[in-house]
Amino acid sequence: MDMKRVKDYIYWLYYQYLLITCSYVLEPWEQSMFHTITVTVFAMVVYTAYVFVPIHVRLAFEFFSQIFGGQPESTVSIMN
Repeated sequence: MDMKRVKDYIYWLYYQYLLITCSYVLEPWEQSMFHTITVTVFAMVVYTAYVFVPIHVRLAFEFFSQIFGGQPESTVSIMN
């Protein structure tokens, strides 16, 4: 892909974002506030997912392995 097509695609995505959020009707200072809040909320969601989802997946795996007959960690033999 050449740079002009990439630039046009990114501009198109940004235009779609403006249309979906209806932020193209806002004044410039309102747009900057809206974009700042949107980016902040998105960053917090990504960070929370990065930190807490692996922990919950591990706990769910341990829970369901105990329900469906998995061995507890204390009874698993260690092989050398």
